[in-house]
Amino acid sequence: MTRWRDTMVDQPEADGTAYLTGWTISGAAVLGTVLAVWLLGI
Repeated sequence: MTRWRDTMVDQPEADGTAYLTGWTISGAAVLGTVLAVWLLGI
């Protein structure tokens, strides 16, 4: 089996902090959207 790399899947090795921050902001945005839709009943 050949090894493959995908820049959309692999965690960047150079700066793990930026990667973690991006996922944290993204997760907070998703949770905020879900809560807003739930509370506003849209």
